[in-house]
Amino acid sequence: MQSDIEIAQSASLRPIIALAGERLGIPEDQLEPYGRFKAKVSLGYLAGLQDRPDGKLILVSGISPTPAGEGKTTTSVGLADGLNRIGRKTVVCLREPSLGPVFGMKGGAAGGGRAQVVPMEDINLHFTGDFNAIALAHNLLAALVDNHVHHGNALGIDLRRVTWKRVMDMNDRALRRITVGLGGAANGYPREDGFDIVVASEIMAILCLADNLADLKARIGRVVVAQTRDRRPVTARDLNAQGAMTALLRDAIKPNLVQTLENNPAILHGGPFANIAHGCNSVIATRAALKLGDYVVTEAGFGADLGAEKFVDIKCRKSGLRPDALVLVASIRAIKFHGGVAAADLQREDLAAIERGLANLERHLHNVREHYGLPCVVAVNHFVRDTPAEWELLARLLARLDVPTVLATHWSDGGAGAEALAREVVRVVDTTPSRFRFVYEDDATLWDKCEAVATRIYGARGIAADARVRAEIDRLQAEGYGRLPICIAKTQYSFSTDATRRGAPTDHVLDIREVRLAAGAEFVVLVCGEILTMPGLPAVPSSNAIDVDDDGRIVGLF
Repeated sequence: MQSDIEIAQSASLRPIIALAGERLGIPEDQLEPYGRFKAKVSLGYLAGLQDRPDGKLILVSGISPTPAGEGKTTTSVGLADGLNRIGRKTVVCLREPSLGPVFGMKGGAAGGGRAQVVPMEDINLHFTGDFNAIALAHNLLAALVDNHVHHGNALGIDLRRVTWKRVMDMNDRALRRITVGLGGAANGYPREDGFDIVVASEIMAILCLADNLADLKARIGRVVVAQTRDRRPVTARDLNAQGAMTALLRDAIKPNLVQTLENNPAILHGGPFANIAHGCNSVIATRAALKLGDYVVTEAGFGADLGAEKFVDIKCRKSGLRPDALVLVASIRAIKFHGGVAAADLQREDLAAIERGLANLERHLHNVREHYGLPCVVAVNHFVRDTPAEWELLARLLARLDVPTVLATHWSDGGAGAEALAREVVRVVDTTPSRFRFVYEDDATLWDKCEAVATRIYGARGIAADARVRAEIDRLQAEGYGRLPICIAKTQYSFSTDATRRGAPTDHVLDIREVRLAAGAEFVVLVCGEILTMPGLPAVPSSNAIDVDDDGRIVGLF
């Protein structure tokens, strides 16, 4: 059996200039090629498309992730190929991969099997340099903060209240808490600092939520980096940083055009994680795709309790975008895992575990239909060890929930294996109107917003925070930030903050450990449980298998 990278490297790719012109009508002079198979699209050209009608927006999400895998990105790509096969002009719109999971344990973000975006190794490694530009812009601001203090601190920054960490796009637990400024007066003032991973950067979130270059610069100017001793905020604008930071992001804000294995157009742009950030690709990319295609397939990170909730309550709230339907991705082996089966035993048939594990899918489905108000199709991603008896049982159980369900084989069969899913999605979009709604209203308090997500979406009995955290929430509320949406950072593996609690736990409390203001991105981050914004590498990281042969060909990349 071929690996993902072997399949990708044997694919026949179209030159991106030709594909863009023939499939999307983009003139050559509106593209900035990065080699033969990648290109950035001009923002000026995209701005000129605003009078075109929008296509239909299909959001892909999933059940709570498991070590068994669900295949959400793979399903997004397969569905886009399937829609194109049945005559619907479709663009798939995804996030870019982070090098953290690429060299860690999760893998890349280019799909898998016969449902991938390519060139796969380029996409999963440096791609067009967007993440590097975001890291440089973010770290420039960090350097300017310390430089300002070193040269007299005219703004009166309180070194105990510098909140702007540094970032890098790699898992490195040793950098979570560090001390900077050691070595004497020439090196600045010693203080505690730390690193987050790039995907947790507020600059990443800003790039993904900005409308255009001017909006990007304005949002960067509003970033709060520290406070003075009398608790006044210090912003990037106060440091005159927004211009130089925007200069570093001038090209990164342009969306990237690539293709699927079946030579269908794909736009990849931005990459915030949904467990520590808002988990959606850029607004600019999604809007562009809606003008260029009749259907757009986009993805929200991790489960529908994280990525889809933030897509609804942050991205849609800020952009005006509205999905026409949601595809909820599951796999039989992932459902068995939620039913209590150990990862090593998932290949064995276990009908009882499917009945137990269905509770996880059922809660996600309830949230999608009742709290987000979206029509839903369940896509069961087929794996080779699934048995007919398991599929028949799952189909019967899902029929009781009155939800359209399709077994899809796009991993092995490409777009042909997702044609049935594509037809069902089109039918649902054509016959079932969306009743889109937010989980909470703008005028609710920050505390009430968190409680609404915790109780309605996670099934918690309530939320909790110590006196220090509660005081910080109250302070932000009093300073006018209560109007902002919230971005809950928590484990992706459970509805609770305990990664080991599978299925659909109810008797749990969402514990808020930390509060972070993202004034430029315009949301408030509530860090819950044991989630970390700088991950570590596992005992055997994926990097162990990655190599380059004597001909310069990358091997071992999934």
